[in-house]
Amino acid sequence: MSGSIAAGVAPRAAAPSRRLPRPPWRIVLAGGAWLALAGVTLGLPEADDLPETAALGSGAASLGLALLTLAPVATRLGPLGSRLRYWSPWLAALALALIAWEAVTAKLALLPMPFFPSPQAILEVFLDDWPKLGGSILNSLILLSGGYAIGAATGFVLGVAIGTFRAVGYWAHPVLRFVGPLPATAWLPLAFFVFPSSWSASTFLVALATGFPVTVLTWSGVAGVNKAYFDVARTLGASRGFLILRVAIPAALPHVFVGLFMGLGGSFAVLVVAEMLGVKSGLGWYLQWAQGWAAYANMYAALIVMALMCSSLITLLFRLRDRLLAWQKGLVQW
Repeated sequence: MSGSIAAGVAPRAAAPSRRLPRPPWRIVLAGGAWLALAGVTLGLPEADDLPETAALGSGAASLGLALLTLAPVATRLGPLGSRLRYWSPWLAALALALIAWEAVTAKLALLPMPFFPSPQAILEVFLDDWPKLGGSILNSLILLSGGYAIGAATGFVLGVAIGTFRAVGYWAHPVLRFVGPLPATAWLPLAFFVFPSSWSASTFLVALATGFPVTVLTWSGVAGVNKAYFDVARTLGASRGFLILRVAIPAALPHVFVGLFMGLGGSFAVLVVAEMLGVKSGLGWYLQWAQGWAAYANMYAALIVMALMCSSLITLLFRLRDRLLAWQKGLVQW
């Protein structure tokens, strides 16, 4: 009887566990790596006098403690926690690379100075020389944005015209085949002679580096639009302008953005070269100035800024692409 009663009674549900979820160990390891960097920076003796050692060590310790604090609650932080778990291996790798860099430069002096400065020396550039470096960044952005906008707009209009009107393609195609493959830097001597200022010459070179890929890819996109789209639109009474603005251009936008991405990379390279040779401001000029004074820490700091700036501009362009081409979102990621 008791056995049947016991069999008929449903088992009692186990009490829910109130323990916090186990911390993601990758975040814990990343925090430990940054604390190790702080220990190496602040604990080991230095081969030379480096003013920003305390700042580097304190920053590394603060980041390490922040990671260890966030690790137990990372699963509750939503998107921030997901990003933190995703990037924690890279954070750990960066800390380990900085430890090795710190050891062979500031602590053991195994690499020759001033060609291989320590992390503290580069941090000192960002803290002390920020007015000059920040002004160079601003001037480069102004020059790049002007030339890129002119080149992208010109290339887009010309590409649409070539893909739409046969007469335009007849005259423009041979010119593009002759002039387009030439690198924009090959026009440096002529540009600085023809234009009234080095700024306008550099703007022209940036626009030239941007315009060719945008023209070719826009032309390819317009020419490759499915002819059935035009036939359907004509059947519904669409005008020539409607066919261009509402059919050809939207269908060609994926190709247009490929040209914009290619033009951005090429224009950034031309920007640096033009600033090195003719413009008296900007990141290219800053690199040339740092090399002339053997200020290699400043040169490396400028290279880091260039990488971050170019990556940020590409990210913004991807965001614009994802907004305009929502149906292709996630197809190509950056």
